[in-house]
Amino acid sequence: MTSAPAGTNGRTTMIASDLDRTLIYSPSALQLATTDETSPNLVSVEILEGRPHSFTSLTATRRLAELARIATFVPTTTRTMAQYQRVRFPGVTPKYAITSNGGHILVDGQPDEAWHRSTESAIAACDATLADVKHELRARSQEDWAIKRRVGDDLFCYIVVDLVRLPDGFIESWTQWCGERGWKVSVQGRKIYAIPKPLSKERAVLAVARRVGADHVVAAGDGALDSGFLMAADAGIRPPHGELAALGWEHPTVRIADRIGVLAADDITAWFAEQVQLASSLFPAEVVAAQ
Repeated sequence: MTSAPAGTNGRTTMIASDLDRTLIYSPSALQLATTDETSPNLVSVEILEGRPHSFTSLTATRRLAELARIATFVPTTTRTMAQYQRVRFPGVTPKYAITSNGGHILVDGQPDEAWHRSTESAIAACDATLADVKHELRARSQEDWAIKRRVGDDLFCYIVVDLVRLPDGFIESWTQWCGERGWKVSVQGRKIYAIPKPLSKERAVLAVARRVGADHVVAAGDGALDSGFLMAADAGIRPPHGELAALGWEHPTVRIADRIGVLAADDITAWFAEQVQLASSLFPAEVVAAQ
């Protein structure tokens, strides 16, 4: 078993967090309601084609760096491996990361091939292959509103759409078609994903938790694809924006952050800090030492 950061009482907390619109934000997703003069300091955490592409707050980056010293921080994202590897938090180098919606577990930046093979085996039981879904999606989408078509690590596919021109009823009919064949649909901003149901973040989160011997797992995410690992964690948090907010999704163990946009990253990392402190105080050090 790989060693993981632990508090002075030996307990191990794992933090599993989605990235986009949870911890990091594109310029269009910042949603800063403050004046320019009172806006928080932002830190660029992703460069794309030579330009800053994603940001979080300075407060969140500092807090995350401190948390990574005393807990196991596991980025948990639908991004492909290549997309994830562009993201760099100052002072944080996660040993584990989950990408491709659970299709890959990265260990020190390298994919765990055994995990990937087990995922491919589970996906093979679906009633439609990736090729089938790609073909059907192309047949249903028109060039005037389907801006881009992409495949993620040969595991799932998605389209980037013009929301103004998106036909009424497309998402509903596409969701039904996919659901009948063992696939699920998620709408994240302008991206519409089609993902095989066995491909899940919660399956990978639980696997990493076992590897590091975590006895307390906390989680954060904003999309429908995050709901499974939010519920599987001991406690979770979601921002008041995003797909789950649009669906009105709630769960007894999942709280809602106070602020929208990039300021939600402050709320989420502050909550992580509270949870790590709570976990470390569940069993006093002297009690653990006596066991």
